[in-house]
Amino acid sequence: MTVSKPPAAPPVAPEPLPAPVFDSHCHLDIMVGDRQASSGDPVAQAAQAASATVSGILDAARAVGVTRLVTIGYDLPSSRWNAEVAAAHADVYAGVAIHPNEAHAATPETLAEIEELAGRPEVRAVGETGLDYFRDWASRDDQHASFRAHIEIARRTGKALVIHDRDAHADVLKVLAEEGAPPVVVFHSFSGDAEMAAECAAAGYYLSFSGPVTYKNAGYLREAARVAPVELMLVETDAPYLPPVPHRGKPNAPYLIPLTLRCLAEIKGVEPDALCEAIEANGVAVFGAW
Repeated sequence: MTVSKPPAAPPVAPEPLPAPVFDSHCHLDIMVGDRQASSGDPVAQAAQAASATVSGILDAARAVGVTRLVTIGYDLPSSRWNAEVAAAHADVYAGVAIHPNEAHAATPETLAEIEELAGRPEVRAVGETGLDYFRDWASRDDQHASFRAHIEIARRTGKALVIHDRDAHADVLKVLAEEGAPPVVVFHSFSGDAEMAAECAAAGYYLSFSGPVTYKNAGYLREAARVAPVELMLVETDAPYLPPVPHRGKPNAPYLIPLTLRCLAEIKGVEPDALCEAIEANGVAVFGAW
């Protein structure tokens, strides 16, 4: 008889922040197990086994000063789901899009529904979209076509464009320049170096930093954070992915934001409460008032 292992204990909650802040990018549908474990994604499997709920995730986050969050879609079902959850929770906004890894599914019909969802008041972002050259799940031609279509949707709906950029920095910047970037652009889980951070800042793009900025081997990200102007910085989890130190290998969650934020505050040489206040103001500029 095979005995299944009980789910691993979640990370211990960090010390609460001295001022409220928000999580600019997470995936509630994966965290609560809405995405089927049969997807083969071990993080999704762990999330499903944990039996989390949206209300429980929000309560745990509020307990450490993370009072709001933005939950992000990556395909049509997740975009629908996240929009509905955002409509039901005043402290949640949503982003809707087709992820570059799913760009082969960005048909005219699908993109039309994404645009319809993006027009809803609780949906404040078109994303995550962009380019991913790390995986070859979708062709580069399909990715570029989808990315350009999402840029147009963001422009037409007046919503922030949230970018997934993995090993594609130069081409992402090139497409934005060619298409004409919408007024608000966010580089989710920023992964570039200090030179790219400076280029993004010069263009007025927001840089959202996640758990990897705390990793020992990610000095280039800390240098990027030093270059990033505070008025263009956001903080995120990408939960349940990319947990900060010391919780690598465990599912991430919005209540772990304090670990990343305190790391960023140290890098910037500012007090955590000052950085919280700046990021809260940036959140209003990007996603609108809550």
